[in-house]
Amino acid sequence: MGITRTPTSLTQSSATRGGIGESTLRPDGTLKVTGEFAYSSDLWHEDMLWGYTLRSTVAHAAIVSIDTSEALATSGVYAVLTYDDLPTEVKHYGLEIRDTPVLAHGKVRHHGEPVALVAADHPETARRAAAKIRVEYDALPVITDEASATAPDAVLVHEGRDDHHIGHVPHPNIVHRQPIVRGDADRAAERADVVVSGEYVFGMQDQAFLGPESGLAVPAEDGGVDLYVATQWLHSDLRQIAPVLGLPERKVRMTLSGVGGAFGGREDLSMQIHGCLLALRTGKPVKIVYNRFESFFGHVHRHPARLWYEHGATRNGKLTHVRCRIVLDGGAYASASPAVVGNAASLSIGPYVVEDVDIEALALYTNNPPCGAMRGFGAVQACFAYEAQMDKVAAELGMDPVEFRQVNAMEQGTVMPTGQTVDSPAPVAELLRRVKSRPLPPERQWETTEGADVRALPGGLSNTTHGEGVVRGVGYAVGIKNVGFSEGFDDYSTARVRMQVINGEPVATVHTAMAEVGQGGVTVHAQIARSELGVTQVTIQPADTQVGSAGSTSASRQTYMTGGAVKNTCEAVREKVLDLGRRRFGSYHPAWATAELLLEGGKVVTDGGEALADIADVLEDDVVDLELEFRHRPTQAFDLRTGQGNGHVQYSFAAHRAVVEVDTELGLVKVVELACAQDVGKALNPLSVVGQIQGGTTQGLGVAVMEEIVVDPKTALVRNPSFTDYLIPTILDTPTIPVDVLELADEHAPYGLRGIGEAPTLSSTPAVLAAIRQATGLELNRTPVRPEHLTGS
Repeated sequence: MGITRTPTSLTQSSATRGGIGESTLRPDGTLKVTGEFAYSSDLWHEDMLWGYTLRSTVAHAAIVSIDTSEALATSGVYAVLTYDDLPTEVKHYGLEIRDTPVLAHGKVRHHGEPVALVAADHPETARRAAAKIRVEYDALPVITDEASATAPDAVLVHEGRDDHHIGHVPHPNIVHRQPIVRGDADRAAERADVVVSGEYVFGMQDQAFLGPESGLAVPAEDGGVDLYVATQWLHSDLRQIAPVLGLPERKVRMTLSGVGGAFGGREDLSMQIHGCLLALRTGKPVKIVYNRFESFFGHVHRHPARLWYEHGATRNGKLTHVRCRIVLDGGAYASASPAVVGNAASLSIGPYVVEDVDIEALALYTNNPPCGAMRGFGAVQACFAYEAQMDKVAAELGMDPVEFRQVNAMEQGTVMPTGQTVDSPAPVAELLRRVKSRPLPPERQWETTEGADVRALPGGLSNTTHGEGVVRGVGYAVGIKNVGFSEGFDDYSTARVRMQVINGEPVATVHTAMAEVGQGGVTVHAQIARSELGVTQVTIQPADTQVGSAGSTSASRQTYMTGGAVKNTCEAVREKVLDLGRRRFGSYHPAWATAELLLEGGKVVTDGGEALADIADVLEDDVVDLELEFRHRPTQAFDLRTGQGNGHVQYSFAAHRAVVEVDTELGLVKVVELACAQDVGKALNPLSVVGQIQGGTTQGLGVAVMEEIVVDPKTALVRNPSFTDYLIPTILDTPTIPVDVLELADEHAPYGLRGIGEAPTLSSTPAVLAAIRQATGLELNRTPVRPEHLTGS
């Protein structure tokens, strides 16, 4: 793991050990690797019942009848609920559009839609009782693609749509549409010496987190409910849950439980409302834990996409124009599709300078599984297509693909297709230079003096090839991803910080609603508190809704936003502590009034390093306790005709070089190395930064060569809802991932940092495809690449 760190201009040093810039260890790390960490599926309560969800076995059908009598008569069953049993007039929820029924009513719109709930004294009893519920369906035509969705006689997935997008789409089966028009692409095309087009298909990817959806709902004496759940956004869940239960938000108290991965799949609700309904109906705690099969139906997936692109360029390699059309399949319900469309459109040409563009992105309603947020959020699909196009244009011009990208690379000051100026570092050309300049790994590593190591061969331990037909390929890609919520969304986060003396030592307590899903916020918040407050002891309180919203753990935003809130609040706490000191000791020492005072190592010191007092002496019995919000600079909604607007707060960039070896006779691929270079602005915790980059890179590898939810195009039924048939990379599939970290500060961000978690997921996929193309000479315009695509079988 090679790490090169280019210093930031906004580095803040701290004399307190474990502050920002240091590789502090995760407090939950040992527990997780030893299997002792308590996840939400480990929750337990005395006299607890188990909940289970009956799901539809068809993708689109009218519900003729539901008979629950046999299930209710089952010994050990406490409740069976259907749509008619819901307690309020609010029976739908949704992230942006309230179009998802709590339980199916009238018809089902996708395979695995919740139809009924059961609560019983044992999970197996609940499952068997659910199997006794008789549902009679009357099949309806299935909408599975753009042609069937937008045909003049198309069946509507949602009749009587009434939402803020309906006036801006050409058909009710389109969730949202975003064009972006800048300059004159038609006229610019006349200047092009080379015009290259291509059609691309991106498969449906699952977040594939290892901890299934789970939680525990406990009825309270005040008529409310306490919900302990694994989620990505406590307050968004609360906003959707309370109206369905008919309770004020203050009576729905939510606490984050151990989260076993998320990657966007926990932004939408799963068991939250169902568990609360059963708990309130039975008056007993109810636990719901999905099995792996149910988990594939219980959360949204990454949008599959069809993309058409046209690039033009002059003979000297300058891009003249880009035209593109991106069609995302949103499935049966809206989820985050409108925002995904905005991202796909606004980032659709990549990190390149193009004056003339004509872009259209849209998302469909279909009867396929619902799709929403997943790491990379719309930009992943676009990056796969535009990077393939960049290789095609370079080949047509006879240029080196990296040089061609560098000629067109954006930089600070570049104007995006949306009209927004990139006003922070954009080292695209430098990132490409770094990955290209790395030494290549040795070829044919399986050929050793001691004999062949099958782990280094395509096919790995399956030992299906011996290297005779194996060829090497090298490919490059670079991507651009936005950071934070966009398009005028009121993106803010809240932090409460308390400072007091405990057993003679100053201690800081940080309380936020940030969902820790593995990204390392619990470490970063403690580092910020140590740096800003000069203390050693920092306690991170469990995340819950008793403090203001932290927003979602998504969009690479939490270190920027909740980290910014912690920093902001710590600064205010620090000033209060210093004011206490000025009042108590200022008359004894003039430096209290004249020097720039800091808190370091448990002491109040001057900017010259002179210690004036112990923080514990300053605080004495006082407690400083503040809760403040933090907002980034405002963004704007994109114009719905032209796509113009300052829609994003920050951009992040990553580049990859992939080295692959392919057995062209058997269609087997071995990814040998995926080198990455990424600008992170400021590495608050370098070890975590590298882990995030390597994790995102691996997810991009997965969708390149193995991951896809397969949906039957005729029935819209999911064919592979298990880890037996839905393959994800294991340690044997994961290549060497050397990481080159740049730290070019964004002056608008806390500490100059840049959100990092998503960018490496973008460029790793097209880099792998580019390498396979070079090795095989095949066009390969879809993901994932399967053996039959390489052998023609």
